[in-house]
Parts: sequence; structure tokens; C-alpha cells
Amino acid sequence: MRRTFLTYMMVVATLFTLRSEVDTTTGIFDRRFRTLKTEVEDNFMSPPVIRLGTNDRILVKFDEIGEDNSYLEYRLIHCDADWQPSRLIESEYLEGFNSVRIEDYAYSTATFVHYVNYLIAFPNEELQIKHSGNYLLQVYDPERPEETLLQTRFQVTENRARIEGNVTSRTDMGHNTYWQQLAFEIDCQGIGEFNPYQDIIVYVTQNDREATKRRIMTPLRVSGDKIIYEHLNDLVFGASNEYRRFESVSNSFPGMRVDSLRYMGSNYHVWLKVDEPRQSASYSYDQTQHGRFLVREYNSTDSDIGADYITVHFLLECPELPAYDIYLDGEFTHDRMDTENQLTYDHRVGGYVAEVPLKQGAYNYQYVTRSRQTGEISTSTIEGDKYETLNEYGIAVYFRPPGARADRLISYRILQME
Repeated sequence: MRRTFLTYMMVVATLFTLRSEVDTTTGIFDRRFRTLKTEVEDNFMSPPVIRLGTNDRILVKFDEIGEDNSYLEYRLIHCDADWQPSRLIESEYLEGFNSVRIEDYAYSTATFVHYVNYLIAFPNEELQIKHSGNYLLQVYDPERPEETLLQTRFQVTENRARIEGNVTSRTDMGHNTYWQQLAFEIDCQGIGEFNPYQDIIVYVTQNDREATKRRIMTPLRVSGDKIIYEHLNDLVFGASNEYRRFESVSNSFPGMRVDSLRYMGSNYHVWLKVDEPRQSASYSYDQTQHGRFLVREYNSTDSDIGADYITVHFLLECPELPAYDIYLDGEFTHDRMDTENQLTYDHRVGGYVAEVPLKQGAYNYQYVTRSRQTGEISTSTIEGDKYETLNEYGIAVYFRPPGARADRLISYRILQME
């Protein structure tokens, strides 16, 4: 009992510390762990958003490289619309004790790289969600609860407000050029009295990329319970380009856009076909997963434990760009600009190269730049902006009445360029 109480007090202290921290983005902080994937059960293509009071469940999967499993636990932190920890206490947003052991795990089978695959599925019998909004799930060692090993975001919506809208390439900055623009209205009839200029917070994100997130401060107009957002500068987005993709689902043959593969050292290596900048090329449609990845091994009945870890070699053939740092971006990078997904220039091959350990499967990716002078992150430098690109835009609507201690997520909707 004494150890349980002390562990609980350390968790509480950690949560209060987190209130002043900035980084609540999805990420892995211990190199033992890889392939963090958060999705809605039975809906791979959906963003990690579930409906409050339904049978929807979030699945969180990740691997630990090695022969043995670790004793791990997870906790949930409720966050405001800006993804900072809210002022709610745990009993206000959860039913159950907010320290749950991860008991669903399995060992890899017939793989050169051995690992343990963990699965968290919730809500579950031990933990139920009572409040809508943004959530951060953190995995930790109960002996050191203050050290987060990995964390991931998800959202819980009430679906009380209806969102209708569209995405078009006929924008206020030009027709069928480099831009896409959203127009939508929110019907808030189901939430009671509200001030549309103070109580409603709207965020719009392109392809779930953190760098594209916009907070829409003021609507164009209000008509009764309907709030109209159109012809606003913050609703005009650079169109970007379709994601590049490759598949490496077998070590017996090259998959889509794989040039060659062979066994080296202790695992297989895969060399992708050479990439080139696309900002000056014509638009070319390609089926997209909007940046997502899917773990898959061709002959396995359970790819979560049957897919192997391979080293993927990327080559972007282009002149050196000394004003920028170049990174790979996609769901598998969690939008993090770090050494794990940064490319370096190799004068011998005339391009940027990277070697990234990935689990076998189907991947979407893009090349993004970060300005060394301003820090601006962009896909335009290398990928270009093509108005035809089939982007998806997530619209999150939060309700924050006066005196409230937390934001409610009253609606979430995906709009797609068609």
C-alpha cells in the first residue's frame, strides 16, 4: 500500500509539473521504443478522434526493441484547446484510477530484429472518459513516473455542433494556382446559450500536420445559431503536393518504389528509388494515405508481431540548399524535426540522404524544409504547391464558456479537397 501511495503522489506531482511545460506533442523519448501508432479501432484512415458516450475506442500500439517486455503503465492528461494541461482534476475527466498497467503485449515471431509489441485499447473496464476535449496519453515506468517514455495525442468529441463546408482551389489569392481555401459554417443549436466571438474556439489543420495548424479567431459573420467562416486569410493554405509513398512488405522481393534490398549486418536494408524535387514538375495524382503509415508483412497473419525492422535508405537528388535543414515528414516521424528523420547532404551522390529504421509496411512521406534563419517549416521548397492535391482538413470546434475550467470539444469534422 505504501508503494502504491508514493507512486500515486509522484504521478500527481508530475501532472502539476506538466502544466508549465510546452511540449505535449506526440513523440518517443526513449530509443528502446519505436513505431508508435495511434488510430481509431477498425478505421485506419480516421484521425485519432472518438465520440464521447459511444463504443468508439482508441488503439495505441508501439514496440520495444529487445528480447523481454518491460513493466509499463500509462496515464491520461486532459488538455485545453491549445494542448496545454487543463485545470480539471482527474476525477472530473476520468472514471477509474489514472495509472493503468499495460498487460497486452506479444513477442515478435520469425524476425531478425526481436521486439515486444504493446497494445493499449480504451476506453476499457479500468478507465472511462467522462469529459470531451484533447487528451495526452503518456507511457512510463512506474518506478520512475516522472520520466515519460513516449506520449501520443487523441481527441474525444461530443458531436453537438454540425459542421458543413467545402475546400476549393478558387481562392482569394488566385484561382487554380498554389492555394486551397476552406469555407464552412458551424450550427451550434445544440449547446445552449453562447457568445460566438468569445466562447467558440476553432482550429484547422491540413493533413494533421502540426506545422499547418491555424487558430481561427473571428468568424466572418453570425446568423442565429450558425457561425460562418469564409473569406478569411487563415483559411487559405498552401496546396502542397501528394505524399510520396513506398511499400516494403516482404524481404523476398522489392515493393512499390523500392529499387533494391539485401541483408546486411543484422537486418535487411531497403534502397528506395531516387527522389527529385517536384516544385517545377506538373501535378501527378497518386493514391494517398494523407501521410499515414500501415504496418504490414506480406506472409504474416499478424503484422504487428510478424513485420520485421528494416533500414530504409532515402536519396533526394538535388543541389545543396545551405539556407535550409531537410527532414522527412509523415505520421511515422510524428512531425518532429530531429536527427532521427533529418537528411544530410552527400556530395558523392549529389543529394540528401538518410537511413531510417522502419517496420515493414506501407508509408507516406514528404520532404520538408526548416529555414535556418526564420525556423519556418514548409513542404513548398521541395514538393511545391499543386492546387489539385487531395488534402484533408481537420476542423476542431471547442466551447469555452466564461468561468469554465476546461474546453469541451463539441465537434470535429474532416473536409477533403475533391
